[in-house]
Amino acid sequence: MTTMLMSDLPLPKIGHGKVRDIYAIDNDRLLLVTTDRISAFDVVMAETIPMKGAVLTQVSAFWFKELDGVVRHHMISADADAIIAQLPTLKAHRADILGRAMLCRRTSVFPIECVIRGYLSGSAWKEYAEAGTLAGEKLPTGLVESAKLEPAIFSPATKAETGHDENIAIARMREVTGREAADELEHLTRAIYARGEALARERGIIIADTKFEFGRDRDGNIILIDEVLTPDSSRFWAVDAYQPGRPQASFDKQPLRDYLDTERRAGRWNGDAPPPPLPEHVVDATSKRYLEAYRRITGQELAI
Repeated sequence: MTTMLMSDLPLPKIGHGKVRDIYAIDNDRLLLVTTDRISAFDVVMAETIPMKGAVLTQVSAFWFKELDGVVRHHMISADADAIIAQLPTLKAHRADILGRAMLCRRTSVFPIECVIRGYLSGSAWKEYAEAGTLAGEKLPTGLVESAKLEPAIFSPATKAETGHDENIAIARMREVTGREAADELEHLTRAIYARGEALARERGIIIADTKFEFGRDRDGNIILIDEVLTPDSSRFWAVDAYQPGRPQASFDKQPLRDYLDTERRAGRWNGDAPPPPLPEHVVDATSKRYLEAYRRITGQELAI
């Protein structure tokens, strides 16, 4: 399987993010193509990470199937041949979409990241350490870094086009979405996290925190969209290495972050684009992390 920096399919491309390219099919469907691009510290690297796009797509497909009965979702198919059966113009592009494309229902997207935190880490730990709060709301005193939060904290954020998302209070979320929708989004977020966290823990992974996106379909139903419980949207830790009171090694792009941190400390990179070139060993180690996350979560090797 070749790596992909940018997709080029014979369909109208209506958008792209740091990782995904979005194509319009008709009024009801989209095609999401997950490339092998990778970003860190809000900067997209010049190099690609082999198999990353397929891992993200197929991990999401696994979870969408596992979540049937918990939440409606946008996935129609993540199987290349099933997609081609519906979109014959893609037959000549099978190698490009194999493993990395998902045919989805269109929705009207809520402009909110639905974040849920089962453990105190990342930006949440930084704010807590400085002010004892999360999005300005008080948390119990005496918590340590990576402490388990019981119950998990629903912590919505704005969706930033550039730069970091910003944590917001639930009251602010209700102003944006309306109270009824906000309550339903929190309910669904908690239900999805509970299901995912329990299954992942059985397979040796702690989902420390994660974020979901939702939209309304043409019938007005709130459905889960984008990616779900992947190494990019979640903070994965190994169960057997977890120790509160310190940072935990993440099961995702940690080798990349470690390398970039070293470059910054050495004064060879200022944290802005363009990033430094990635050595082959960093690319290889990062790819292996993603593949290992897929194997642990699904119980299978990724076969594309």
